[in-house]
Amino acid sequence: MGQSCPCGAGLSVGRGSLWGGAVPVGRGSLWGGALCRAGLCVGPGSVWGGALCGAAPAAPGADVTRGPLRGRPAAMEAREPLRDVRGALRAVLARLREGEPGEGREPFELPRFWDALGQTFQVTSQEATKLSLAFSRPPLPSAENCRKLSEDVQNAILAVATVYYWLPKGQGTTLRKMVRDATTEVVEGMIQLTDTILNAPVESLSQEQLISTGGVWEACEQVSNLPRDNQAAVVSAMTSCLGVVKDAVEEMEHALVEGQDPYGDIMEDEELGFRGNRDTYWSEADRQLLSSCMGLMKASKACLKKVLAAVKAHGKADSPEHIAQLDDLADIANEISPSVDELALSMYPPVNPLAVRLNAAKLASVLKKVLEIAKTSHVCPPSEEGWVQFLSGAVDHNMNKVKNFTQGQL
Repeated sequence: MGQSCPCGAGLSVGRGSLWGGAVPVGRGSLWGGALCRAGLCVGPGSVWGGALCGAAPAAPGADVTRGPLRGRPAAMEAREPLRDVRGALRAVLARLREGEPGEGREPFELPRFWDALGQTFQVTSQEATKLSLAFSRPPLPSAENCRKLSEDVQNAILAVATVYYWLPKGQGTTLRKMVRDATTEVVEGMIQLTDTILNAPVESLSQEQLISTGGVWEACEQVSNLPRDNQAAVVSAMTSCLGVVKDAVEEMEHALVEGQDPYGDIMEDEELGFRGNRDTYWSEADRQLLSSCMGLMKASKACLKKVLAAVKAHGKADSPEHIAQLDDLADIANEISPSVDELALSMYPPVNPLAVRLNAAKLASVLKKVLEIAKTSHVCPPSEEGWVQFLSGAVDHNMNKVKNFTQGQL
């Protein structure tokens, strides 16, 4: 049977558990107290199944000089456990990327989750430092010491991933995705560090190793910047979307006011000779059509700004219904930026009016959905309905102008 934590909180990882004996965690182990205080269980029924069986470091006392390692230099033998743990970390990463598993632990306590996640990220950062220092100067760690270092690294990463799986979908898919991205970055960083050490010359500290170690530190520090609930996560996601849309609007505005040639900054006449091809210029008819498209792009920016402000002012993550409404807003808001980009790309010469109309209609549809979802959610009390109606009218007005300018192309 697997070992259990001394406090009885349920941390079980050992030969009898689904970890396949790969991660001995119990009395005296790295995780003997940190995770058991959080009540974390990673034994039978855990999300890992048998994925890591056979990927673990060699068992204590194993003779690594026999079999496939016979005749290898001592330095190669010393690093062999690190090679094994790299395989285990890759299995963890693949599992994280597969998608969403079960519903997490019940009952769930958000403060306890953040405490446990913070501890696992901190310990992972410390293990990266220990590992990097051990291979930064002679003498290299012995095979036994390398095995211990590798086990500690693997334990730390498994704990990080398991705590992530503790977060149920009911806390919000937007929040869960951000935590998963942060978790994945930590695992990727540790894999990069092990790769760097395994590929580096013996007994040397390379610039790549320093960079990789710093990469793990930086990834682990992200835990303090993660949003603590789904409302904060949706605010963060929408803020990022708004930044991208602002950039796209400013870029197109700049191109339109530069004159007749939107490619002037990248295709200089003195370098390429005179360009008489009118396909690189906007006609007057093009500009009339594009002015309405710019109206739609500006409406996109205004829409995101107003919905973001409403989420900040009225958004709540205090019930499943409110959390789901916030996720719906985040999901549809994520469609605005790609739609703006597609419209902007079709606006460059040579302009195909039908392509512009199609992309404008797609953006208008997304904006109407955003406004509709916002209006029917808890973030839009009666006091907020005025701007929803105004922006909906602005979208219709600009889309109708696009239709009028392209009517003859149908």
